[in-house]
Amino acid sequence: MAENEIYEDIKQCIADGDEAWACELAQQGLDQGLSALDLIENGFTPALRAVGDRWDSGTIYLPEMILAADAMKSAMRVLQPSLQKERPGAQEAKSCVVGTVKGDIHDIGKSIVGALVEASGLNVIDLGTNVETARFVSAVRESGACVVGLSALLTTTMAEMKSVIAALEKAGLRGQVRVAVGGAPVTQAFADEIGADGYAEDGMSAMHLIQNLAGGRDPAPGESVSKVA
Repeated sequence: MAENEIYEDIKQCIADGDEAWACELAQQGLDQGLSALDLIENGFTPALRAVGDRWDSGTIYLPEMILAADAMKSAMRVLQPSLQKERPGAQEAKSCVVGTVKGDIHDIGKSIVGALVEASGLNVIDLGTNVETARFVSAVRESGACVVGLSALLTTTMAEMKSVIAALEKAGLRGQVRVAVGGAPVTQAFADEIGADGYAEDGMSAMHLIQNLAGGRDPAPGESVSKVA
């Protein structure tokens, strides 16, 4: 099968929420010599963006979103071993906490970012969705994480990101942890306003951003976690 045909089929299988087909296409792509990162960046991530756009426009509903997310997660399990081999550098001793902030149940983008970051060598602690501020703080304290990735899709929940940063400061943990933020309504200007250490507009950029933050490097100006939330 031609490369572009695989990407088109990936788009369809995610739209259909077909887990078995998603796994089959992930393996087929690898067998044909495509890298796991290429399959994610050019196949699965755009497919999920398309599903997210349909969600935003009201043409699909929560069950379809859940099915699409589950299909993506199943494909990621197939791609994970290859991602580990492709990762640009090992940082196994360091941990990153990720989660969708309180009031927001969107999972897809946060899950993509978590999987990519884990593949890059970091230990990822995924707190899930609708995460209370205190839970982010306790996760950082218990794990010794060096990075927190905060996701939000709703403009009404963006303020929770500022609450998490303030709570980390109050707990005396801000000095040890860098904060990356992202989601559809989030911008670099908002990240700067709330005192976040970095912002990324897609999953691949988020992986590189979090790697840089974990390595003690500041993001480049305008370096842009995922618009797929």
